[in-house]
Amino acid sequence: MPHDVPGDDAAPTAPQTFPPPADLSQNANARATLYDEAARDRLAFWKSRTALLSWDTPPTQTLDFSDAPVARWFADGRLNACHNAVDRHIDSGHGDQVALLAEYEDGSDAQYTYAQVRDEVSRMANVLTDLGVATGDRVAIYLPMIPEAVFAMLACARIGAPHSVVFGGFSADALRSRIEDAGAKAVITADGQFRRGKALGLKAAVDEALASGADSVEHVLVVRRTGADVAWTAGRDVWWHEAREGASTEHEPVMVDAEHPLFILYTSGTTGKPKGIVHTTGGYLVQAAYTHRNVFDLKPATDVYWCTADVGWITGHSYVVYGPMVNRATQVIYEGTPHTPHQGRWWEIIQKYGVTIFYSSPTAIRTAMKWGEEIPARFDLTSLRLLGSVGESINPEAWHWYRRVIGGDRCPIVDTWWQTETGAIMISPLPGVTATKPGSAQVPLPGISAEVLSDAGEPVADGEAGYLVLTEPWPSMLRGIWGDEQRFRDTYWSRFEGRYFAGDGARKDEDGDIWLLGRVDDVMNVSGHRLSTTEIESALVGHEWVAEAAVVGASDETTGQAVVAFVILREGAAADVEAAGGEAAASEALRQHVGREIGPIAKPKKVLIVTELPKTRSGKIMRRLLRDVAENREVGDTQTLADSSVMDLIQKGLAPKS
Repeated sequence: MPHDVPGDDAAPTAPQTFPPPADLSQNANARATLYDEAARDRLAFWKSRTALLSWDTPPTQTLDFSDAPVARWFADGRLNACHNAVDRHIDSGHGDQVALLAEYEDGSDAQYTYAQVRDEVSRMANVLTDLGVATGDRVAIYLPMIPEAVFAMLACARIGAPHSVVFGGFSADALRSRIEDAGAKAVITADGQFRRGKALGLKAAVDEALASGADSVEHVLVVRRTGADVAWTAGRDVWWHEAREGASTEHEPVMVDAEHPLFILYTSGTTGKPKGIVHTTGGYLVQAAYTHRNVFDLKPATDVYWCTADVGWITGHSYVVYGPMVNRATQVIYEGTPHTPHQGRWWEIIQKYGVTIFYSSPTAIRTAMKWGEEIPARFDLTSLRLLGSVGESINPEAWHWYRRVIGGDRCPIVDTWWQTETGAIMISPLPGVTATKPGSAQVPLPGISAEVLSDAGEPVADGEAGYLVLTEPWPSMLRGIWGDEQRFRDTYWSRFEGRYFAGDGARKDEDGDIWLLGRVDDVMNVSGHRLSTTEIESALVGHEWVAEAAVVGASDETTGQAVVAFVILREGAAADVEAAGGEAAASEALRQHVGREIGPIAKPKKVLIVTELPKTRSGKIMRRLLRDVAENREVGDTQTLADSSVMDLIQKGLAPKS
């Protein structure tokens, strides 16, 4: 058995497959011939994809990997990302097409055509220029999910000023560290944001961050959103609505080299400070546009697209701002949470706008499962034609529910694997080509080279597990870690010489399709057996009582690690649990269920029934906090949680009853 390979103890059984709908296949953007074209000449394939963009100077070069692992794609080309996302659509006669359908948490809304987006972005670009921001300067963006967040990103791109978007849920300390690392010259923020019906401050966090450092910042541009009173630093702080009034709608985009940095996005490391992932302009835009067009089968004239991600994460960069807008999508952006003011809010929005393509996370889908299928049943979801999944592996149970309840048993699901570092989707079905398998991301997209390797660096056989690696450079790949090239080389390229190690475990099934097994650092070693948290979670969610599950490995004197599971019951399951003998009996029943589904070695030592799981506002489960609970340690930093009181509830619920 290879060392440190997740999931060796349980191969997926042969799943049901779902062929693409005939009408979708007939009219799909992507055809099976894409695989053949890429296999014949991978670099020529990518060179031909540059036609998806408008270039000021078209590239003659494709790839320079002579300074590996730093890649240069289309390096002699020149272009501007904002021009590609906005201006060229107006130039081709589509200025009146709606670009953004903005839905606010309180039910109010706004819409912007591509021509109106250009006006707003040009105004903001002019204001930033007046504040001293120039090509190459970095700008931090700390905004809620409102149109101004999109305008801010595009305004930076228009100037050629790399942006660093910081998620609005991060603390002042987290914001300060990112501003300092990037050396940001300006910050774009808001007075506050609305979440769950409450106005929460943002400007105050910026003030706190700048009071304790971040000396590079000269100006703070503030969007008025909540109307709350905010502290003001004269000469530094500028209201957007006031500066906007005098700003011209004329602004010429700055053409930059293809390898000019477009943005820095910080992602957590296993140790140490967050890593500033650098993405450049040309290669990133090519792959973002190519993947968005083909994976989502976008038809600009008829589709209404909605990706639920926040722009604070890579999904919001690639599949809210750059990919969709380069492809001239009409898309929904939503400020609020999926359960404010009611649990049907997302489905209400789909009905309101006639959304045809919906891209969200497995966590969100499992949460909707927990709430019950009668909630989406109240809304007309027949406009939907394609569903997507992103952020983590989707367990087959959630996949089937998503297809049946949300997709009406007719919509194909594209289960996508990619990372902040990859910049764009790498492994996914093509909806008009692939017979999809519930729970499998399946095969690399045309032009992408991925493999599952053993500990010795050899490809594993079909049916075996290993490490997921990317074996050839790709256009949207990270160009480095901001200010730390050695960390870039050590983190991503040292495990397997000359190949990018994604940090994820994967298995190839008997057909050679790829099943993601979770992070290698989420692997448990129980009595010498390597177990995947993802597979055990999937087995638990497959039980009729369970809506959501999170599994961690806790230190155990006898076995090295023991499996500890935290589960949330489905709506209405409490009566079944009581009938089974209460929580203790239910926990034992769930342990036995995992044993039956995977094998006795995978049975959790404990199954703890909880009312919520600790999640970031992007929906990611914070398993390190659950490990703290499982090992009876003091709970660590909870500042990135959407609701830090969840940990108090979990700990109180697990305390001995008096």
